[in-house]
Amino acid sequence: MSDTPIVLFVCVHNAGRSQMAAGYMSALSGGAVEVRSGGSEPGDSLNPTAIAVMAEEGIDISQAVPQLMTTEQVRAADAVITMGCGDACPIFPGKRYEDWELDDPKGRPIDEVRAIRDDIRSRVERLLGELVPDAS
Repeated sequence: MSDTPIVLFVCVHNAGRSQMAAGYMSALSGGAVEVRSGGSEPGDSLNPTAIAVMAEEGIDISQAVPQLMTTEQVRAADAVITMGCGDACPIFPGKRYEDWELDDPKGRPIDEVRAIRDDIRSRVERLLGELVPDAS
């Protein structure tokens, strides 16, 4: 792993879960982690409810744009965190992979999206603690 670990968060549309995870990792790591996100079938825009619940946490993801996850992003990442992209995510030996089973926030009421957000935050905090033990 390089001095600055690279984490790639991937979900199908790159419009909700992976964007919330990337927002948390960027905010909580204070630059100690290089954060990327992508989707296997990127959507047209971010989920507005995901934007709203992250804003409640003081994290602005409104300028993020769903983008296609590339093989090069996966190859460059130290950790690849998938969230329901199934077999669409390429796997390279020697990488850290985790599949986080999270409900898709698309079309869900805000209270359910808040619960998904809170689950993502606790997972990101754990991952950050493992990748950068001295990060606060």
